[in-house]
Amino acid sequence: MIDIKKFLTDLPGKVAPEAIEGHNTCFHFDVKDAGQFTVAITDGVMNVKEGLEGEASCKVSTSAESFSKLISGDLNPMMAMMTGKLKISNPGEMLKYAKMMGLM
Repeated sequence: MIDIKKFLTDLPGKVAPEAIEGHNTCFHFDVKDAGQFTVAITDGVMNVKEGLEGEASCKVSTSAESFSKLISGDLNPMMAMMTGKLKISNPGEMLKYAKMMGLM
């Protein structure tokens, strides 16, 4: 299984600063058996912190197993949402950033 904490905390180094320049958003990830994380983009800078901080534009809830399968490509995000394995409060916001975060 993929180390979800490492995956999320490594995101700022994987996302090109020019790709998020001028963007401001906040994601809350609540991953059962892996923890809660905040991914915030403010003025083109991405920060990841443990815990849920600030007002989220999008909340993502899933299990560690499902999250690992999503990242590795073994679980289709749409099927995961339809079967209740993945809950996203604002799918439109997630779609804007999912590819650059490596979630699709």
